[in-house]
Amino acid sequence: MKKGIAILATGHGKGKTTSALGQTFRALGHGWKVCFLQFVKGEWPTGEARSADKFADQLFFKSLGLGFTWKGEREEHLRAGREAFSFAAEKVVSDEFELVVLDELTWLVRYQMVTDLEVVELIEKRPRRLNLMITGRYATQAVIDACDIVSEIVPLKYPGDAPAARGIEY
Repeated sequence: MKKGIAILATGHGKGKTTSALGQTFRALGHGWKVCFLQFVKGEWPTGEARSADKFADQLFFKSLGLGFTWKGEREEHLRAGREAFSFAAEKVVSDEFELVVLDELTWLVRYQMVTDLEVVELIEKRPRRLNLMITGRYATQAVIDACDIVSEIVPLKYPGDAPAARGIEY
């Protein structure tokens, strides 16, 4: 059995989720079952969430947690983050998918909802065949070291004061 690949897309540039969606689309094209979990987007009406229904036979897509972590009570977010990570861990170890995407997972470490050791343990205990993709800013060195492929998305130019563009960023 071929060993799956652990991929990390990190950095401050735009395009980490978009990269994960491209990886998802590629996997779906090869007939893979994919689980795509978003950690900080909440119930925001994204284009990817709307598109997911079209691939329901191959794609399990779910937003977890309470949304952007700087809104709301910290204790509620900590509890929701821990629950989201537990849910994700169940999906990772289920051996039900060929690819699991944990979009914005690094924020859970950044906000001390989980430790980087817990993330590394999840990477290491995944089923041998499972490909795993993690995205988000502020990846720790331990998470970087645990992954097989790591890309840093660097912003070269971005209109920082412009609102998020529908169809481009969500």
